[in-house]
Amino acid sequence: MLTTCPPLSPSRPHPALRSIADDLPALDASQFQEPTLSSEVPVGLPKRPAAPPGTPTALTPRSRARLPGQHPLAPAGLELLNRMDQDAAVAALLNCCGSRHWAERLAAHRPYPDLDVLLAACDEASYDLSPADLHEALAREPAAGPDRALTDVPTSALTALAAAHAAYESRFGHSFVISLVTFRPAEHLDQILIGIRARLAHTPDTEREVAAEELRGLARSRLIRLVS
Repeated sequence: MLTTCPPLSPSRPHPALRSIADDLPALDASQFQEPTLSSEVPVGLPKRPAAPPGTPTALTPRSRARLPGQHPLAPAGLELLNRMDQDAAVAALLNCCGSRHWAERLAAHRPYPDLDVLLAACDEASYDLSPADLHEALAREPAAGPDRALTDVPTSALTALAAAHAAYESRFGHSFVISLVTFRPAEHLDQILIGIRARLAHTPDTEREVAAEELRGLARSRLIRLVS
């Protein structure tokens, strides 16, 4: 799914086109082999960072013993999430990450006393995604597009973006995902085009690692919006 914006005059070139769009015709999708999730090839998903000995995780009894409302950082939306029934919570969490196992795991470990504990649980579940879980989550992701608030994206830039997405999806079999939380909306299009161009050079195994990490970042930012 590509977010479109009203076309403006092509006399206003977008800076991304000078460095990237001119190279896109060379991205012949037919030269790329179809990706596989073969069980014969180990898939290296992102590894969970090692925690110091004795560090409690988000799902330890000590963390879960704290009730909503006892922590000053707990937003009102988090209390609503804690009070939902299991099916409703899973449905809400699936909007943050498309893996049902991920959503069911987070829903099952409620209540969360504060946002930090929820995000720690998000990270744990994201690092534990199986190859099948990751494939399911990526299959539900829309293609990354420029911020909807932008109104000055020329048609030529959107055409370049569509061509880049097509090349990426032909090579890896799923939509391009990227977390843009650290960038201003005006930088999103440039970052998407740069990211696609760089990641087209990855092997399927390497790209699955990168996509899994970007998916974790997306899940975190969506969770923050969900409970805020």
